[in-house]
Amino acid sequence: MEKIILKANMRNSISKSSRSSIRKNGHVPGVFYSKHDTPIPIEVTEKSIKPLVFTAETHLISLEIDGKDSHECVIKDVQFDPVTDRVVHFDLLGLTVGEKFQLEVPIQYHGNPVGVKEGGVLQQFLHKLEIECLPKDIPQHLNINIQDLKLGDAIHVKDLKFENITILNLEGSVIVAVTHPKVEKEATPEELAAQAEAQPEVIGKDKEEEE
Repeated sequence: MEKIILKANMRNSISKSSRSSIRKNGHVPGVFYSKHDTPIPIEVTEKSIKPLVFTAETHLISLEIDGKDSHECVIKDVQFDPVTDRVVHFDLLGLTVGEKFQLEVPIQYHGNPVGVKEGGVLQQFLHKLEIECLPKDIPQHLNINIQDLKLGDAIHVKDLKFENITILNLEGSVIVAVTHPKVEKEATPEELAAQAEAQPEVIGKDKEEEE
């Protein structure tokens, strides 16, 4: 996997006011941490972090802090503004050669399911999977072929096998399925009569005129 260089500056303050100031200047505050290092508060330009967040791929990052140190890492967590969806904070997890770690990897589905051609509806229940692997085995995404899914078929976590990767989601979790389309149930005559009886009496102008 190709590494992407991310340039960052160390933050001198971690106060709420300083984070707000950083965001106003077009930067995003974050933290770099690993098993073997003290967490480092950093900031990057919003322009540089957005392509690493708004993507369907996993990226291996080479983090340069103050133009000197270089750390191999991945994005572990991202916080968004609930109104604008802008990135407001992020965490980077440092990697160690030869040590396994956990991360979420996007799923990419391939193929046009047989069941959809038969009138079924494709439902994607998971868009990412939690995995464990070595840094050298990080996949950009996980490919799942859904072409052979018939009406009523589903793919579970236990059905997947990838080399050098352990999937941590529950084995029984449904990832994707082709389901029967929902059919609205027509009301019976008894139900229609009950609904009519339940309607409140309207007292208005017409009633007054009759009197």
